[in-house]
Amino acid sequence: MTASHASPAHPALQPERIGRLDLANRLAVAPMTRVSAAPDGTPTPEMADYYAEFAGGGFGLVITEGTYTDTAYSQGYLNQPGIVTEGHAAAWREIAERVHAAGARIVLQLMHAGALSQGNRYRDGTAGPSAVPPVGEMMPEYGGRGPWPIPKEMSRDDIDAAVRGFVASAARAREAGFDGVEVHAANGYLLDQFLTEYTNRRADEYGGPVACRVRLTAEVVAAIRAELGADFCVGVRLSQGKVNDFAYRWPGGAHDARIIFTALAEAGATYLHIASEGRDWVETARLDGEVTITGLARRVTGLPVIANGGMHDPRQAAQVLADGHADVVSIARGALANPDLPRRLAEGLPPEPFDHGMLEPMATLANARQWRQAAEAGV
Repeated sequence: MTASHASPAHPALQPERIGRLDLANRLAVAPMTRVSAAPDGTPTPEMADYYAEFAGGGFGLVITEGTYTDTAYSQGYLNQPGIVTEGHAAAWREIAERVHAAGARIVLQLMHAGALSQGNRYRDGTAGPSAVPPVGEMMPEYGGRGPWPIPKEMSRDDIDAAVRGFVASAARAREAGFDGVEVHAANGYLLDQFLTEYTNRRADEYGGPVACRVRLTAEVVAAIRAELGADFCVGVRLSQGKVNDFAYRWPGGAHDARIIFTALAEAGATYLHIASEGRDWVETARLDGEVTITGLARRVTGLPVIANGGMHDPRQAAQVLADGHADVVSIARGALANPDLPRRLAEGLPPEPFDHGMLEPMATLANARQWRQAAEAGV
């Protein structure tokens, strides 16, 4: 990042509005799995420091890591935070207050792992749309090993319970002071499993054509909206690729995208967050011809859209925003290495380099800070 590419006129530094949320700028911290909660899922004081540092660094919006929503099949990782008890909510309340005090907005991401669970303190076994083993193998960096187990095919009672878990968790998030929630329907987790053809072989109203495969996500959004009212922010995160299948793309391309985006807008989504699953937006954004997935989402729905993937590059972020591909950009690894990235962008300062060690399990922002200090010292 150089002064020639970063100035106060950079479009990412302009204020933005998402629903009823006024943001200081168009820069968001993307959700990142940190597995740094207590064993019972309670957020820790270190997590409060972690999120508050992003807010203090100037980010307008902070989106938390995926947080499990029930005590059945939703937990995906050991030491993943939850939002299913009053203790969870009380600890999250401190985090929300710290972020607000530093001047940012904060949204809690609600996640049900489904078949991609490799650490659940409440339940043995996994559950998903169909009894189909996920592609690939579990992730050793998050405590997994070997092939994914074959999940239980979820019954209608299981589905209803999952929806109730999302709704109850959203209500707890609001009570804890969060500005909104983000429904995690991306990256291969439960709602994305329903959306994906090869993991969803159901013959009921949740399977078959894309309009039916997106039904569960739309039902979750609509149920949260009905419970919490028109003013509460309810975002949805979507992706084509997955943590266990980077190459997957929606089979129907732009046709499928229009159906998915329309269904979620009609269900009451406040914004759409399109993730790139660790890839650059340039590599993953194109659908049919020259249309981009994020630009199409904006045109089809009229909703604010957050773009993800390589947005720590100021030139790319400027192009995505100025050309109308998105309203906000979210940053993951670039933010982990540079929690003050918005200030660096405003002042024309170069970013610190990202080191993969910052992603090690149980690493908090304090660990990432140690990596940055070592890099600065030339260690």
